[in-house]
Amino acid sequence: MGKSESNDLIHGSIAKSIFWFSIPLLVGNLFQQLYNTVDAYVVGNYVGKEALAAVGASSPIINMLIGFFMGLATGAGVIIAQYYGAEDHGRLKKAVHSSAALTLVMSFLLTIVGLIGTNPMLHAVGIPADVFGESSTYLLIYFAGITFNLVYNMGSGILRAIGDSKRPLYFLVLACVINIILDFLFVKYFHWGVAGAGYATLIAQAIAAALVVYVLVKADGAHQLIIKQIGFDFPILKKIIMIGLPTGIQQSIVSLSNVIVQSYVNAFGSNVVAGYSASIRIDGFVNLPLQSFNMAITTFVGQNIGAKQYDRVKKGSRAALWMSAVVIGVMAVSLFFFGEEFIAIFNSEPAVITAGRTMQLAFVPFYIVLPIVQIYNGVLRGAGKSSVPMYIMVFNFVILRQIYLFFVTQITSEVFYVFMGWPVTWITCAIMFVIYYHKVKWLPDIS
Repeated sequence: MGKSESNDLIHGSIAKSIFWFSIPLLVGNLFQQLYNTVDAYVVGNYVGKEALAAVGASSPIINMLIGFFMGLATGAGVIIAQYYGAEDHGRLKKAVHSSAALTLVMSFLLTIVGLIGTNPMLHAVGIPADVFGESSTYLLIYFAGITFNLVYNMGSGILRAIGDSKRPLYFLVLACVINIILDFLFVKYFHWGVAGAGYATLIAQAIAAALVVYVLVKADGAHQLIIKQIGFDFPILKKIIMIGLPTGIQQSIVSLSNVIVQSYVNAFGSNVVAGYSASIRIDGFVNLPLQSFNMAITTFVGQNIGAKQYDRVKKGSRAALWMSAVVIGVMAVSLFFFGEEFIAIFNSEPAVITAGRTMQLAFVPFYIVLPIVQIYNGVLRGAGKSSVPMYIMVFNFVILRQIYLFFVTQITSEVFYVFMGWPVTWITCAIMFVIYYHKVKWLPDIS
């Protein structure tokens, strides 16, 4: 694929380039979110609130392990975007094959860790007894097929890094449709419970992985994947790890923090866990535009730094920040007025809706600070400064959040104040990003 066939982020209108590049990412993220959301919807309506709680309680554990790999995939994407922007085809080719080798190694490791660690992790976070068995079943099936998830995400990351955000979207849409069909078939008609939801996800992810590998193998260009050439180029692998490892550690540790936060929620019983599970799914949809702009600005910054177009980097940052702020504002207002109806989609029991609505009311007024966190995070990662977001986000979302929760649970037993642990640390995180972005030199010399 030449630059004429991919999305050129180096020339032309900055805002339009970021916006149109982010649209397929947004739709892709929407369908990615639909994977577990459909699982939650189907089991919540056709199995029961315990099954809904089981799927919801499994998510932080999945994210903890997947998050580490996704950080490494981000590092690979940044390196590939920079080589693509610099038109360094030789190193681009090596980066693609090093990324593929890294995916295979991590697939093996995470499969083993997930299968062995499922029950110990569930015990560690205090999953309620009436939810434990189904949570274990769902996680074991998920981790058995985790390789498909990793292969798809690394492959689609490679395509996005060279400006192709459309084909990963097409494959994800197809896989999601298959997942929805299989969810209803396995759960509603075959009565397989949460196991059916797990198998549906596994099959759908396998299809998406196969399609993205096919495209890379058949590609015409330096990013073509040649199976026999999969292996590590250690200087490039070092660069990928230098950028990706901090992001992976950040995502994994933040997800671990969410597992610990989940343990606080678990103490309130299955009604609150189910309400939390529904609201956290809705929160995921609210954050989709921000994640899409985050991914877009990371690629935008990476390509423009590779091409030494430094003047476009800060302009692109401002454009992405304003666009994401407008979108999140609209989403927050919608959730404020129609939040209960959204929760009822997953489960209509009054106690579940009340718990979920409590979480929403804690979150909604503070969504407006999240664009700062997401956009500045993406900008710094695209510039190769991935250790900075790691330090900032780990400090706020792990250390500070746990300190807050420890003290607030000593003072009150109201679950609302547990949920406030998120907004409080969003605000402190945004403040730190603003200070770093405006006060510290993070771009190469501009002369």
